Amino acid sequence: MTVPVDELFTYGRIVGLHGLRGDLRVRPQTSGSDALCTVDEVFLRDASGHLTCCVPVRAVLHKGLVLLRLQDHETINLAEKLVGAEVLMRLADLPELDENENYWHQIQGLTVVDRQRGELGTLQDMFATPAHDIYVVQGPFGEVLIPAVPALIIAVDLAGRRIEVDLPEGLVP
Repeated sequence: MTVPVDELFTYGRIVGLHGLRGDLRVRPQTSGSDALCTVDEVFLRDASGHLTCCVPVRAVLHKGLVLLRLQDHETINLAEKLVGAEVLMRLADLPELDENENYWHQIQGLTVVDRQRGELGTLQDMFATPAHDIYVVQGPFGEVLIPAVPALIIAVDLAGRRIEVDLPEGLVP
């Protein structure tokens, strides 16, 4: 099955196994995301870049991860070969978001501009903490870590490919 890559996005990565029935531990790119729990098919990308379409038979949230069991991989011996693969989903399978919410694939690569300091660089990565997500921006100030909280993120302009922030002293070197 051939699927255009621009119709897919990376949901997360298989980081291990859970139990003896072939459950895969999937770490979502965005913390708390349960989008994988409702889809009829997923795509696995191995280290060589090869895509394989798979059918989930079980997907549940568990301690910040998704436990995913795939049809035809329902034993530990079959499932262990999948550890390390990326898990992709169709963009069309994503649920609608509320206003002022965005998916990671929409904001990754946007230019980040601070009200006082000007352009800080490009949004390269994101990681989760217990309190909130952290945006990792690379640019003329080096690596800048920005808490993804409404008090600091003023506007996200997807069409203009830009995020406007208002950072306090001390966050930018």
